[in-house]
Amino acid sequence: MSERLFGTDGIRGVANVYPMTSEMALKVGRAAGYLFRQGDRPHTILIGKDTRLSGYMFENALTAGLCSMGMHVLLVGPLPTPGVSYIMRSLRADAAIMISASHNAYQYNGIKFFGRDGFKIADEVEDEIERLTRSDEVDKIRPTADGVGTARRIDDAVGRYIEFAKASFPKGLRLDGLKIVCDCAHGAAYKVGPFTLSELGAEVVAINNQPNGRNINDECGSVHPEEMRATVIRERADLGIAFDGDGDRIVMADEDGRLLDGNALLAILGLDLLERDALPKRTVVTTIMANGGLERALARVGGKVLWTKVGDRYVVEAMREHGLIIGGESSGHVVILEHNTTGDALIAALQVLATIRRRDQPLSVLAGAYQPLPEAHGTLPLSGRARPSEDLLESIRREAEIELNGCGRVVIRPSGTEPIIRVMVQHDAIRTAETLTRQLLERLAAL
Repeated sequence: MSERLFGTDGIRGVANVYPMTSEMALKVGRAAGYLFRQGDRPHTILIGKDTRLSGYMFENALTAGLCSMGMHVLLVGPLPTPGVSYIMRSLRADAAIMISASHNAYQYNGIKFFGRDGFKIADEVEDEIERLTRSDEVDKIRPTADGVGTARRIDDAVGRYIEFAKASFPKGLRLDGLKIVCDCAHGAAYKVGPFTLSELGAEVVAINNQPNGRNINDECGSVHPEEMRATVIRERADLGIAFDGDGDRIVMADEDGRLLDGNALLAILGLDLLERDALPKRTVVTTIMANGGLERALARVGGKVLWTKVGDRYVVEAMREHGLIIGGESSGHVVILEHNTTGDALIAALQVLATIRRRDQPLSVLAGAYQPLPEAHGTLPLSGRARPSEDLLESIRREAEIELNGCGRVVIRPSGTEPIIRVMVQHDAIRTAETLTRQLLERLAAL
């Protein structure tokens, strides 16, 4: 019970098991209501969710906690995470909550917050919500009579987000003549994905778009894109798009069924921006776990990569700090700050489609500019031992990278969620990568 509530992306766990219980959600709602309600004016907070069965439970518990602190709650129902961020800003709310466990199975759920500016709240704000949740400080404050908050539904949230997403697609372009497979993961994008693409003129083959509360991410979507890929080939489609459960991750497939992960999509978008001289500082942001093939693809035309720690929040922080507009992760989080404040799978897909239209080339040709480096991965369980210092791990990493003579990359990092050390080596020769990975694991085990 003393572990930190907030992880790398909000609170997450098995629904109805601590910390993801309705009792905890009510306390979190009260704490957030206290924190975001400053001053005498009316305050509002927006709540969205994906399609999990437990979403009803947490939506009601959070609403009760917020209303008990005098907050007015706006409920948008199932909507992608980036849609929640946008609608919150559009309605000038003080904050937003997304109820989702992203790409995880339906029995999990999570709670993540966005601040007034549409960005995920800072660690310090999470810490304060957690402190208030664990203390009895908020219990002493209970508004009565007209001091209690209200809740109402925003019925047109889906339509608003569709129009917002379509506005990111260049004026004068349409998708007529393109046949697109759209895998909705039985998740929050089950309406907005197919509707947006079809309204722009595409012929859409929608799959996994019948959520029942239990089938979200179930052998489908961006984590399991096999069905999407097979459907592209069977339907002779021009490309495929697969969202994750809350619509902030994407993978795509070209007309031959070749899968494109976040690295490939960042390469396509980065190269297009470079060609149009529209990429600030000629730089794309990604995490240290990204593939070195991205850096090589951009370097051929004078582009650069800025590396960050693992986690989309660190990507966004670096983009804001350095005035950059595009970044993401291998997993398919793609952030385009000129359009939205968080990973937005639908808008990322639209920008790739716009590139296809502008260049009049199929996705396979655009994707050909990115050639991934072979990767080898390994993990070392710490088995109760103390974690080696960051400085020592960095020293070992540098030595290993020197051995590769500038022809590869090495990443050594402690896991943020498990007592293990992760090792990744990228090199043109997979055997070299595998050998060095094995040697590094042996060296780390001997520490």
